[in-house]
Amino acid sequence: MKKIVQLTLSVLALTFILQACSTTKSLVGAQNGPVNGNWTLTNVSYEGIVANAVQNVFDQAPPSAFVNSTWALSNSGNGSYTLANGTSQTIFWSYNNQDKMNPVFQFKKIYEGEKAKNIADGYQLNVAQADKTSMTLKSPIANGGRTAYVVYTFSKN
Repeated sequence: MKKIVQLTLSVLALTFILQACSTTKSLVGAQNGPVNGNWTLTNVSYEGIVANAVQNVFDQAPPSAFVNSTWALSNSGNGSYTLANGTSQTIFWSYNNQDKMNPVFQFKKIYEGEKAKNIADGYQLNVAQADKTSMTLKSPIANGGRTAYVVYTFSKN
């Protein structure tokens, strides 16, 4: 009986590992389409939540600190953003459009000496709109059983 339980747990663990690896590969290889390029975040707004309810985004600063930030998103997935105060952050990003109706922009912060494949935590934003000149990303926020959003509007440089 003990060997059956151990075998079952081993098979489950292997299944989870293979699933995790296949998901990562599909996200890294996703087409970055209309999202790649250089962007300026021109506006932050809110849907379903008051502005001051969100004090910190991307574990870094209040949403307003990101207004006028510049985002460099290369087609390789390497990128960075720089806040108006000069603070810069290296990122690895992807545009996941497996669900054509609900594409997702996702990124991981990369610090010196780190590799994207070794970082588990990151951020996902819904792509509300993206074309050659503008992009709107929505970050979901739980708000009393409903979903509210911090909305980021970008213009392409």
